[in-house]
Amino acid sequence: MFTNTRSLACILPPDLLLTLAREMTPEQRLTALRTLDVDQSFRLARAEVAGRQGTQPGLTLAAPAGGAPQRAIYDQHHSTATTLGTLMRGEGQPPVADVSANQAYDNFGATYKLYWEVFHRDSIDGQGMPIAGLVHFGSHYDNAFWDGRSHMYFGDGDDQLLTDTTKGLDVIGHELTHGVTQYEVNLIYSGQSGALNESISDVFGSLVKQYHLSQTADQADWLIGSDIVGPALAPALRSMKAPGSANPHDNQPAVMTDYVQTASDNGGVHTNSGIPNHAFYVVATTLGGQAWKSAGSIWYDALADPGLKPNATFAAFAKITLKQARVRYGATSAEVTAVRAGWDAVKVPVH
Repeated sequence: MFTNTRSLACILPPDLLLTLAREMTPEQRLTALRTLDVDQSFRLARAEVAGRQGTQPGLTLAAPAGGAPQRAIYDQHHSTATTLGTLMRGEGQPPVADVSANQAYDNFGATYKLYWEVFHRDSIDGQGMPIAGLVHFGSHYDNAFWDGRSHMYFGDGDDQLLTDTTKGLDVIGHELTHGVTQYEVNLIYSGQSGALNESISDVFGSLVKQYHLSQTADQADWLIGSDIVGPALAPALRSMKAPGSANPHDNQPAVMTDYVQTASDNGGVHTNSGIPNHAFYVVATTLGGQAWKSAGSIWYDALADPGLKPNATFAAFAKITLKQARVRYGATSAEVTAVRAGWDAVKVPVH
């Protein structure tokens, strides 16, 4: 049975929004605080739903046999209501005049394509779950998030912190991967397991972008959110190649000895995710070529491993990635050596 143990996972974390609000003009500060208020409302709603039910139903649409997404894009007309707005584009329909609707539709499709063609996964739940994109959510809303059911919400941004969030293919891949994680292991959204939850979303968000662009590991920029950040957060939200360097407010550590102990952001889930992020980057670049083929397959196998528990630590996940590398490629393979190198680089013991 699926149990919701995850808080609302927005692409822009609450502690960063609060820090930025202190440094902004009064008008910009008001926009940031409104975003925080909306995010908090959704967190409370998620907690209430979790207390009432044990499953998270998707849209009540017929699922296909596999191999094709089921997308529906709605215009929320800048409302923060949780009810669906006006349907703008359904599956198979031609592009519409609204750029955000088309970007959400296309990027949903690109995310589905990676999961189907590389990992043979049919949508979020593996069973063809339809997905709804709710664009133009809120007024200058500086965030985007997966709601834990079957909806992704997109803010237009205020053009200072974020711009139109539907532009970010890696961001959409990141948020939809939170849904994949829900259905595989539902990592508890706190501490190390929460940071793993965020990191897995960054990993597959980056792979979605790399697959779409046909990039090798060496060609990829390994940045998250570079297409949606405004000047206050340029050039990106996070860097998997060099955690802590993505923008002037980036405080991600790259090694376990710098792990941040904090009570904010569910124990620093967006901060400490830099550690497993960098481990994956090292594995992928050590192996070279297309990262989704070997490094990505190992991470996907680890996520689906029955030994991965909801409260997993970095060390526990590292051990499972090493196990899966051995199973898939052999005990003396280059992939096993690369996985060891990745976790050694971030000072997480693996054996």
